[in-house]
Amino acid sequence: MARLCILTPKPDYPEDWQSRAAQFSALFGDDLAFRCWQDAGDLSGFELTLPLLAWGYNRAPDLWYQALDAWDAQGLRFANPISLLRWNTDKTYLLRLAEQGVPIVPTRHSDCLTEADVESARLAFGANRLVVKPAISAGADGTFVLGADDPIPFDVLERAMLIQPLMRAIQEEGEFSLFYFGGQLSHAVLKTPATGDFRVQEQFGGREVAVDAPAPAQALAQAVLAAAPLPLLYARVDMVRDAAGQFCLMELEAIEPALFLNFAPDTGAAFAKAVLNQLAA
Repeated sequence: MARLCILTPKPDYPEDWQSRAAQFSALFGDDLAFRCWQDAGDLSGFELTLPLLAWGYNRAPDLWYQALDAWDAQGLRFANPISLLRWNTDKTYLLRLAEQGVPIVPTRHSDCLTEADVESARLAFGANRLVVKPAISAGADGTFVLGADDPIPFDVLERAMLIQPLMRAIQEEGEFSLFYFGGQLSHAVLKTPATGDFRVQEQFGGREVAVDAPAPAQALAQAVLAAAPLPLLYARVDMVRDAAGQFCLMELEAIEPALFLNFAPDTGAAFAKAVLNQLAA
């Protein structure tokens, strides 16, 4: 039996996850198997499980939490610990990191988003344009920019949401993503949105280029990893510059981040080594 398992969405999931699965198969060969996270069956035969393609968990958070609880109760070994995955699922972890001194994009949380919440955040941030996003989200699902006169979209009205100012640097420079495997920096990319958009994901026209991670970006990433509740085998640290040019955290992705291994100088060898080292530990 294969030693490694990567969790995936259902085969008919509308976005292409198979091409990323092929990348992982090329790295791990016969050591790797795939299971749908919503119907994973018995995972106890695997030495290590990675939810790297567990897409759609944000659309079914109750099922996701139930699955995490079940895997935890079985004592299964995950590459990033299950308690860390649970912590990372809800983006209010940003507020916990800020309490530890990590500079983040200014963020407020509302359990039930209302116009009063939006207006209060607008005054607090001194910003006319705000970003609202679900506290449990991925791939910019349910994420909107609200101008001064824009109503809250019905889809997210009275939902648990994060409120942030729209960071100008997203459209002027882009969003930096730094990738760490076994605690070591592997590579970095700069993601830019399509003209007139704020979303950097490929499905919205965003583009990526490989970059050398600036030293201040690396310092922030290291501070984020040090503040996380547990060590991470793999992580993507997303950040953007504020108005003063200082890097601040947008997200720490520790569940199913796109790893952009095609931009890694070693095309993923460091990732594979980190995984195999953990297997041997």
